[in-house]
Amino acid sequence: MTPMLADKVDFVIGVDTHRDSHTAAIITATGGLVERFTVATDAFGFRKLDTFAATHATGRRVWASEGTGSFGAGLTTHLLDRGEWVVEIDHPKRRHPRRDGAKSDDLDAVPAAREALTREHLAAARARGDREAMRVLLTAREGATLARTKAIGQLKAMIVNAPQSLRDQLRRGTTDEQLNRCARLRTLPSHSVEHRATVRAIRATARRALMLEAEAAEHQTELERLVAAACPQLLDRPGTGVITAAQFLISWSHRARVRNEAAFAALAGAAPIPASSDATLRHRLNRAGDRQLNRALHTVALTRLRFEPTTKTSAARRTAEGKTPRDSKRAIAREIYRVMQAHAHSIATTETEA
Repeated sequence: MTPMLADKVDFVIGVDTHRDSHTAAIITATGGLVERFTVATDAFGFRKLDTFAATHATGRRVWASEGTGSFGAGLTTHLLDRGEWVVEIDHPKRRHPRRDGAKSDDLDAVPAAREALTREHLAAARARGDREAMRVLLTAREGATLARTKAIGQLKAMIVNAPQSLRDQLRRGTTDEQLNRCARLRTLPSHSVEHRATVRAIRATARRALMLEAEAAEHQTELERLVAAACPQLLDRPGTGVITAAQFLISWSHRARVRNEAAFAALAGAAPIPASSDATLRHRLNRAGDRQLNRALHTVALTRLRFEPTTKTSAARRTAEGKTPRDSKRAIAREIYRVMQAHAHSIATTETEA
């Protein structure tokens, strides 16, 4: 952050977040410890933190919190609603552990605050609202899709091991045809115990897979509505569908979170990083970052390489230069970032003029 955080605040409140308790530590702009305090993760505990900050951190202050999207989500929402400045400290550097292996949440909160003073760039906390709605829907859809895939695998295994007459009846056709056929199976009193039990198991598994398919489709429909409201231009980009667009918006969060397109590419693990040694000058792909965002970029890149003429031409040129088609993910990240930023800017301009 430019200028450094120490020039903009008088106090930094570091927060070490956990499921049942949060520990806050107040330090001055020069790094000196003022006070520490631990509260429960409920509304009463949050109000006690408000009083704690008002008492010991009068003046300009910033909250440097870990886990703003997980254990610290509730506190982050509370602080933002009160107009507090909150930044996210992801993967803070921990102090060296003691020889006996002991640790203390009271001491863990202090490095989070001090690290905020030393970082050049600090990320704003993730947005809630529509962004969080998309995140939970995408998570639920992913769970339903994985469970459906597992159910189909179980179904096919049961068909392979079913009695001969049943196997001959069910083994042919596409997966969708097998699911519909299996979901309508019936038993007769004349069937053997094995046959009746197998039919019940196959029918229940097929119906579960169909139910999960309907659930995933329902989540996707709601995601499409949210994406269209948040940034409809994303759906117009080649190779970008509802799921990938939702992931882009979830990772990007809002206009103030990712400072530029290079930071967005780095967040996606799509920015080359130096890997030079002596006289050898080269770069390699970054394997870190948000892997779900990287997967979304990869999906868009593969789709464009198959169907989009401009990307095909660009990939051929890159291959001739000794590069790989994967390098196109950096360009896609730049394009997607600009689309989201431009849309957010237009909305902000409209609201200002109104």
